[in-house]
Amino acid sequence: MRRLALKDLIKWKHKPEHKPLMIQGARQVGKTWLMKEFGRTQYGNVAYVWFEHNSRMATLFSGDMDTERLLLGLEAETRQKIIPGKTLMIFDEIQACPNALTSLKYFNENLPQYDMVAAGSLLGVSLHEGASFPVGKVEFMKLYPMNFCEFLDAMGEEQLCGLLEKRDWEMIKIFKDRLMSYLRMYFYVGGMPEAVRKFTIHKDFDAAREAQGQILEAYGEDFSKHVPRTQIQKVMQIWNSIPYQLAKENKKFIYSEVQKGAWANSFETALEWLIKSGLIHRVSRVSKPAMPLRGYAPSSGAFKLFMCDIGLMSAMSKVDVRTQLEGDALFTEFRGALTEQFVCQELKLMDDMDMAYWANEAPAQSEIDFILQLGSQIIPLEVKSSTNLKAKSLSVYRKKFQPKIELRTSLADYRETDNLIDVPLYALGFLQEIIEKSKG
Repeated sequence: MRRLALKDLIKWKHKPEHKPLMIQGARQVGKTWLMKEFGRTQYGNVAYVWFEHNSRMATLFSGDMDTERLLLGLEAETRQKIIPGKTLMIFDEIQACPNALTSLKYFNENLPQYDMVAAGSLLGVSLHEGASFPVGKVEFMKLYPMNFCEFLDAMGEEQLCGLLEKRDWEMIKIFKDRLMSYLRMYFYVGGMPEAVRKFTIHKDFDAAREAQGQILEAYGEDFSKHVPRTQIQKVMQIWNSIPYQLAKENKKFIYSEVQKGAWANSFETALEWLIKSGLIHRVSRVSKPAMPLRGYAPSSGAFKLFMCDIGLMSAMSKVDVRTQLEGDALFTEFRGALTEQFVCQELKLMDDMDMAYWANEAPAQSEIDFILQLGSQIIPLEVKSSTNLKAKSLSVYRKKFQPKIELRTSLADYRETDNLIDVPLYALGFLQEIIEKSKG
C-alpha cells in the first residue's frame, strides 16, 4: 500500500539541516510500516530498534549520554554499520525507554549528520514520567489512518485517485458510480492499515470487521495498561458513547449522556487522555468565526468528539454490511454521523489548518458543521449526507458574516456558484488545492 506521508519523510530527508523526527499518531495507524518502508526505499540500510521489553537497550541507555558509545551499542544490537546519510536509524516504541527519548537531544547536538526517526505511543511519549523530553531538538510529523485516496490505491484504483488529484470534474462524473461504490466501502472498512490489508486480500467485509474488532480490543488493553486506575471506567464510558452522541440530531457532546448527572470536571482527565492518545478529535464550538479560531472557542464551551477512524466508528456502531450495500443508506444512517466523521477525518490531514464549528441558537437554531481556518481565511463548510443541497444554516451564516468563500460537501457533483463551492465527499482529500485554485 502507498502512504502519502512518505512524501513528507522524503522532504525531511532532503532538508539541508534536519533534526531527529518524531512520528506521532494513535496506535496501529501504520507508524512502524511507514518508517521501515521509508528506510527500505530511501536508504542503503536500516538500523531498527524496538524498545518494548528490550532489556539490552534499557541497559545501554541507562548509562551516560555519550553518543559515540550509544552508536556502537546500536550497531551491535542491529548488526548494521551506521553510516551518515546512508543509514536510517529507527527507534520504535520509544516511550518504553524514557532515556532513549532523552538521547534524541544529544544525537541532534553531537551527531547531527545521522538520520533518525522515532515513534511511540502518543500518550507515553508526551506524559512519560521521568523522561526529559528533547524540546526544540526534534521535529514532529503526525500520522493518521489512511484517507480515501490511499484506500483507492490499496484497492488497485490508482487511476481513480489520479482523476481526483487532477480534479478533472467532467471525467470524474463519468466514473462517479465507481467512486461512490468505493466510498461506501471506505465508510465500512475505514483507514486502519490492518483492516484495509485484510479487506484487500480477502475482499470480505467480515475480515475487515474482525481486524477492527482486534484493534478495538487492543485499545481496551491499552486503557487498562496506561490509564490511571481511577480513570479507566471514565475513559471507557466516553469512548463507548461517541458513536451514540454523534448519532443525535444535535451532535454536541453531553456529559450527562455518558453518565446521568455527570459534570465536565469529573470527566476532564479521561477526556484529555483520549485526546492525547490520538484516539479522538475534539472540535469546539466558536462564538464567532474569526481569527484565531481557538481564541473564540472557550475551554468550557460546547464541543463535538470524533473518533480517529471511520471504520472503527462503523464497527462500534454495529453498521450492518447490508446497510453498506443499500444505495446511499450508509450516508444517511445515524443522522449523517458517519458522513461528518468522514469529513473530520479528511480535514485532519490538511496542512496548517485549524477547525471548529459554529452554532447560533437565536432567533432560530442554525449550525455550520465545520469552520476552517486556512492561512488568513475563515471558511464555513456545510456537510450534507445526500444530494439534498438545501442549506438553511449556510444561508443564515452568509447573511450574518458575509464569507468570501463558502464550502458545501455532499454526494452531488462539483460546481461553483458565486462564492459557494460544492465539493463531492470523495474529493475532500484535495480540498486545500480546490480552495487555492478558487482564490487564484
